[in-house]
Amino acid sequence: MTDSVTSRRQLLTQGAALLGTTSAGLMLPQSALAQSGKIRVGFMLPYTGTFAQLGVAIENGVRMAINEQGGKLGGREIEWFKVDDESEPSKAIENANKLVQRDKVDVLIGTVHSGVQMGIHKVARDSGVITLIPNAGVHIATRAQCAPNVFRTSFSNSQPTMALGEAMVKRGHKKAVWITWKYAAGDEAYEGFKESYTKAGGTIVKELGLPFPNVEFQALLTEIAALKPDAVACFFAGGGAAKFLKDYAAAGLKGKIPLYGSGFLTEGVLDAAGPAADGVLTTLHYGDGIETKRNKEFRLNYAKTFKLQPDVYAVQGYDTGLLLVQGANAVQGDVSKKSAMIKAMEVAVIDSPRGKWTMSKSHNPVQDIYLREVSNKENKVIGVAAKALADSGAGCRM
Repeated sequence: MTDSVTSRRQLLTQGAALLGTTSAGLMLPQSALAQSGKIRVGFMLPYTGTFAQLGVAIENGVRMAINEQGGKLGGREIEWFKVDDESEPSKAIENANKLVQRDKVDVLIGTVHSGVQMGIHKVARDSGVITLIPNAGVHIATRAQCAPNVFRTSFSNSQPTMALGEAMVKRGHKKAVWITWKYAAGDEAYEGFKESYTKAGGTIVKELGLPFPNVEFQALLTEIAALKPDAVACFFAGGGAAKFLKDYAAAGLKGKIPLYGSGFLTEGVLDAAGPAADGVLTTLHYGDGIETKRNKEFRLNYAKTFKLQPDVYAVQGYDTGLLLVQGANAVQGDVSKKSAMIKAMEVAVIDSPRGKWTMSKSHNPVQDIYLREVSNKENKVIGVAAKALADSGAGCRM
């Protein structure tokens, strides 16, 4: 009998306590409720396949930037969520919805592959979730389908190659062959190269392509040898880029026909490519050897933290973290104040290892593009190919 009374008293006491908690919660303003939990941040990146090392570098960079700020966003702790996008466009909407609908993330960070990005972009536009693109340069995301809640911290696909054409012509290479994977990133990289190269007085004698992620280059390399252009320009990235560099050398073209590329050709693959990459010239918004205190400190800290050398993907991830920190700090961690957070990110000046950069009206970086040459497994900066280069943002209405 005593046990029964005691149990009922405990039940009533617990019920009253629970009711009090619920009532107190109902009386709190929405912003206080929003700040009571952790900020939910989702990564949708490639963790398998040809772009796996890129996904890891981006995540490392994001985490490093936030850890340098005490590991919090606007004073709030973070709960992390991860989805492997497998560089598979057909799964992109489903995977993005796992983060947005299932995990209820406040911020979505992704991705590398431009085709996958379009699936993420649809979910971002439909849901309004703040989305940071740490790599994929697909034009439409910051052009015709730009959105207030979507920011890119990397480049548009034509930005690096927009600076390539003039650099090639200045070196006397007036007839070139272009080669790439035939997918969105390759096509848009070609747009930038074609515009800049022809404007500078160059002629593209042949445009060659193969399906992504095919790496059977031999037939196309034989065709290049027969065409005998002044130079070859290309767009490849990840594991496929390393194989292209080695196959180019093995085909006897290295040393005979100079090879140029969008900088992704030599990013993160110099160990794999070995001597085949030596002497290759590329244009990109980052270079290992940028001689600034900011870059040297970043490279040292990244190497100590991850036991790896950072590349452009790590820098883009790092800058994504810096942008997110600025946005979250502006609203003291209350990410429900989306308009204020967006406004803060629009006017942010990012003090990056690549050099300071700002955000264009269409939410794409305005940044310097460097000319680099591979020497002893390093992308050495030998000049600035274009200052404060902005993507056109054509068709963007915000």
